[in-house]
Amino acid sequence: MAWTDAVGVAGVLLILAAYAGGIVGKLHPQQALSLFANLIGASMILLSLTVDFNLSAVLMEGAWALFALGGLVRLAVRRRPSGPR
Repeated sequence: MAWTDAVGVAGVLLILAAYAGGIVGKLHPQQALSLFANLIGASMILLSLTVDFNLSAVLMEGAWALFALGGLVRLAVRRRPSGPR
């Protein structure tokens, strides 16, 4: 197995672990840990696709990573102090 395949498999396992955590109630899908796991997992899969390119998989994982990143940005904006009053 090439190192890129191993990275891709690890990315799949990370996304599946986050999904399973949500199903059993251990992770909330809109909290930082779940979103971060999805972002890193999708990025790892995208890295593996640089060797064996597959357009549909790149589109899927790219969207997955962007949605997770958007969720993390939304959380960061919510947590930011609102400034002087």
